[in-house]
Amino acid sequence: MARMAARQCYHCKQWIEKGEPHDCWTTTEEALTRDLSEDLRDAWERLRETAARFGEQRIYASHHSIMFSRRSCYFFVRPKKNFLEVCLFLRRAVKGPQVRRSAHSSKQKVYNLLRLRHRDEVEPPISDWLREAYDLADPRRKETAPARPVAKKRGRGKRRRASKGRARSGGGAKSSTERHSALEG
Repeated sequence: MARMAARQCYHCKQWIEKGEPHDCWTTTEEALTRDLSEDLRDAWERLRETAARFGEQRIYASHHSIMFSRRSCYFFVRPKKNFLEVCLFLRRAVKGPQVRRSAHSSKQKVYNLLRLRHRDEVEPPISDWLREAYDLADPRRKETAPARPVAKKRGRGKRRRASKGRARSGGGAKSSTERHSALEG
């Protein structure tokens, strides 16, 4: 008998027969939080309740994460064996004992990775950062770039070249010394 063609899933490495349905990316919150310790489950429940109180949003599971989004994802949680890894998107890097890393995820946003181990950690400043991220992802909010300092233009080279060109043609602007002398004299 001829064996049917099979393929190996790139993500989960499972062998799938031709025509067999396979969706290793789809999961549920329950599946991702099922094996958490009691402390981590309490921390997860408080984190979810805190975020849900902010207002309208979409909360869904995707692969190994639980996503919280409005127009775009404003934070997600990866349940791990010993902690909850929280990644929140702000316009700035935050500092605190739970913050493991901060780096730019785009020109305007910075991702901040936190590790939570207990329910009591889901309070200010973390709850404030979550609210800030939620507000940043408001679909009614106009996208405006943060005010950036304007770099000084170094146009001296262009001015010199322009004045040399004028000097050769016989005309040109007077220097500040020449203008000052003309006013005095």
